[in-house]
Amino acid sequence: MDQQRRQGQSVPERKGQKRKLEEEIVIGDEQQQQQQQQQQQQQREISSSSAGTSSSDARQALLSEVSAQVNVLNSTFSWLEADRAAAKRATHVLAELAKNEEVVNWIVEGGAVPALVKHLQAPPTTEADRNSKPFEHEVEKGSAFALGLLAVKPEHQQLIVDNGALSHLVNLLKRLKDGNGSRAVNSVIRRAADAITNLAHENSSIKTRVRMEGGIPPLVELLEFIDTKVQRAAAGALRTLAFKNDENKNQIVECNALPTLILMLRSEDAAIHYEAVGVIGNLVHSSPNIKKEVLAAGALQPVIGLLSSCCSESQREAALLLGQFAATDSDCKVHIVQRGAVRPLIEMLQSPDVQLREMSAFALGRLAQDTHNQAGIAHNGGLVPLLKLLDSKNGSLQHNAAFALYGLADNEDNVADFIRVGGVQKLQDGEFIVQATKDCVAKTLKRLEEKIHGRVLNHLLYLMRVAEKAVQRRVALALAHLCSPDDQRTIFIDNGGLELLLGLLGSTSPKQQLDGAVALYKLANKAMTLSPIDAAPPSPTPQVYLGEQFVNNATLSDVTFLVEGRRFYAHRICLLASSDAFRAMFDGGYREKDARDIEIPNIRWEVFELMMRFIYTGSVDVTLDIAQDLLRAADQYLLEGLKRLCEYTIAQDISLENVSSMYELSEAFNAISLRHTCILFILEQFDKLSARPGHSHLIQRIVPEINNYFSKALTKPNPHNLQL
Repeated sequence: MDQQRRQGQSVPERKGQKRKLEEEIVIGDEQQQQQQQQQQQQQREISSSSAGTSSSDARQALLSEVSAQVNVLNSTFSWLEADRAAAKRATHVLAELAKNEEVVNWIVEGGAVPALVKHLQAPPTTEADRNSKPFEHEVEKGSAFALGLLAVKPEHQQLIVDNGALSHLVNLLKRLKDGNGSRAVNSVIRRAADAITNLAHENSSIKTRVRMEGGIPPLVELLEFIDTKVQRAAAGALRTLAFKNDENKNQIVECNALPTLILMLRSEDAAIHYEAVGVIGNLVHSSPNIKKEVLAAGALQPVIGLLSSCCSESQREAALLLGQFAATDSDCKVHIVQRGAVRPLIEMLQSPDVQLREMSAFALGRLAQDTHNQAGIAHNGGLVPLLKLLDSKNGSLQHNAAFALYGLADNEDNVADFIRVGGVQKLQDGEFIVQATKDCVAKTLKRLEEKIHGRVLNHLLYLMRVAEKAVQRRVALALAHLCSPDDQRTIFIDNGGLELLLGLLGSTSPKQQLDGAVALYKLANKAMTLSPIDAAPPSPTPQVYLGEQFVNNATLSDVTFLVEGRRFYAHRICLLASSDAFRAMFDGGYREKDARDIEIPNIRWEVFELMMRFIYTGSVDVTLDIAQDLLRAADQYLLEGLKRLCEYTIAQDISLENVSSMYELSEAFNAISLRHTCILFILEQFDKLSARPGHSHLIQRIVPEINNYFSKALTKPNPHNLQL
């Protein structure tokens, strides 16, 4: 995470560096201002000329201009006033051109690099020059400025270094030893530091070369320079040199940079403390020992103070740094919270700056790995803004928020608040961008589920009784997903949770209806281990079976049924044992009692034969094409075992198109198992069904039956063995 963040910041930092290079060319007098205006006019003329000609012509015009300035530089390396003035103008013209990144390649192609590198150093001094050094430091400053702009393009960094720029730039840093504190000296030092920053940017070998050339000690010394612009430039260079280079980090610390950097954190100048916190952040990244040294040097409190800075970049860096500190040990996590970091971090979660939100979520996620901090973050209002960040389309921000919530879910004192503000629904409904976030959310839900017992459950039941209706419903929804099966009766029957969920089905809000349906379906799955469509249940009463050989066999037959004009031979003893309907027919006062032939007027032969085969054998293969007719016959003759086989077969065919008619079928023939299967299907497919006509009427129609189903299911002595 830290490494990616640092890489993500490098490009804005680089552009910021270029803007800083462009901001100020220090001009000493009116004549120099006029010279600058003339140079800018030349640049505009060149640009205008380029715009009006072909690309080839524009390139040629610019190369000619570059060549002219390079010739000036190559021929004016002396202390003669005319030479110095010409060289200064040439460096400024090249710098003005280099501000346009589109022509940087042409400038390099025109041979500007070696000429500019040459003028990073002062010309040789003769006896005559000792008393007069016109434009001292100005040409070197202009060269450093121009080279820094050329180095913005990574492909030119190595060329500039290979031409010997680094040693000269390091020597320019040491001009602070001159001690005169002049504006010119300050400016050349700053330009040298800026050029080193751009040369070393994302270039590991050049970072190392800067150290080998002795560039780090003077940069550390410059942190205490009286000119704040020089301080900023030096800190910016150190920040770049420290990034992903352990040897540089160690030397910066060995040069005793930490005390000054920590003082800079307290600066009222936002640019100063931004650069300082950036240096420290890069020093501690992946360096546990330096992290401990930074903390021991007293960085913690000033970094926390930067969370309230008016500079969002400093706030972001401070939050990232606190997240890195928090990974040190548990004590450090507690100290960060005790020193007041939580409230400003939570406020930053609501910033319009996405990077600020990301870094504060990152820091809170690290802090939330401590039990006491977890309660503190939630108590100070961290839950709701973290949950809102789950809606972000930024994958890194979303993941940092999810990780922080995972930490908060570990504390029992947070669980009720988590559920009260709708956190469970947020986790369940979220669209998460990366797999790691999905895994984190799943673990958070599991962590919450493990805590739904004892005082946590009692607190939730209390909320479900006395809180406002919206909170009661959130609690019921969450508990449907998270509670143990052993607690279902207590929650949903004894404390009214079922009524709350059924109320959601009758809501005018489609979202609430769907939430209620999903929760009820989850509750049903928890209440049973055997789904009604997974296996056909056995017959509820003991049976006497004569066997397959007696089906429609005239041998010992004592009753004949006439079905569609055909005779079917049967045996009273078998029929009497099969159902109450046949028992009443043969033992009661019906005319069939003594009849030899009994006409069956309303059942097809195939259906009747299957029904009798079931009576004689106790089993039969029920196909879908005959199942509904066979169900009607089984209901008519009170054959419960056969009814269940038919219901099981019919249930396999339930679909979005026919579930309404299937439910009507279950009502017509009192097919309880089929009815319950329809209910579960409707709850499971609620989202898809809601778009179909007649959906609302169907829901209103089945709500009473849903109530009956759950009332029975949740009051079973052993719900795990529930059979529908």
